[in-house]
Amino acid sequence: MDRNSPSSTGYALESQIREAYGRILYTQTCHNKIVNRLLTKNEYIKVAQIVLSALTTSSFGAIFITGKPIATLIGALLSLALLVLNSYTKNFDLVETAQSHRSAAEALWKIREEYISLLTDFDDLDSEEIRNRRDDLQERTGKVYEQSPSTDAKSFKQAQKALKTNEEQTFSDNELDLLIPSALRRSNRTSE
Repeated sequence: MDRNSPSSTGYALESQIREAYGRILYTQTCHNKIVNRLLTKNEYIKVAQIVLSALTTSSFGAIFITGKPIATLIGALLSLALLVLNSYTKNFDLVETAQSHRSAAEALWKIREEYISLLTDFDDLDSEEIRNRRDDLQERTGKVYEQSPSTDAKSFKQAQKALKTNEEQTFSDNELDLLIPSALRRSNRTSE
């Protein structure tokens, strides 16, 4: 199949598959960025709850020791802050939401890898087989999107930076050679 001519059907089909791969890569990375953000936020909240609990208990202990009304006011304010924080965590389960995003990212990772395999095998397949695989991947991607929480603009910007600037999902040949066993490294192959 000639996919080098921009006017060919093969070129258009490959272009569509490449674009679908790119969208999935972005969405998967967005989900991963949201997971990290939610889990970090959850950790901060847990630490804040512990600190506020300790300070609230200490301030009420200070009331008994000093008998000063300012300790009562401080204890009441700290207690109120703890109540607000506990109410927030009761209404928003950040870990559960993060798990939903993680599940989506994992499902998209599998599909993403299948798109790469399809692009790798592209020249060895006929147009009908390529279309069948593409349609199957689109169908499965749609199901993942239907069952997944939405991503947001902040995660998209983080994904964009990760993919374009930090090249998080790419490796140079030298980097790959360092990750692969010595016998399989391209740099160790002799020219024949």
